[in-house]
Amino acid sequence: MKKIFFVKTAVIFLVGFGMVFISNCGSPQRALDISDKEKEVFSSVVNDTVEIASDKTEYEIIIIEPGFNFWLNSVARPEGYYSQGFLENRNYIWVTEWNNRVLQPQRFSPNLYELQINYIPNIDYGYEVNYKLYNYFIYFQRRYNQRLGTFIPRI
Repeated sequence: MKKIFFVKTAVIFLVGFGMVFISNCGSPQRALDISDKEKEVFSSVVNDTVEIASDKTEYEIIIIEPGFNFWLNSVARPEGYYSQGFLENRNYIWVTEWNNRVLQPQRFSPNLYELQINYIPNIDYGYEVNYKLYNYFIYFQRRYNQRLGTFIPRI
């Protein structure tokens, strides 16, 4: 089983054919409308762990981020809402921007963007892994008021 780890409190790991690490930072481009429900989740200090494993894809994703699991189960769109192709396209764009920010610690906070993510577009990570990664990026952008692309992360 290849593993993808997401450890936040500012780090995410994606392990498979390579390592993928995620963290957070950057300057906001536009304020997001955050619901009261999300504010409640964001203010929680509970250490959530989300783990997804699939024998089909041989990849596993682990995300450790306060409030993420609760947000994922209560605020995020349900599994099946997006196609796998949509998730893969967004994830690739966001991973690319994330990695650019990791390489610019003088411009983007290294407390948010600590480690690069090795997300290879021609590897099929499966729906679950892409869904969790996509939603982590949504969560991250909304919680830390960041923009990793031209589209506004809506829920």
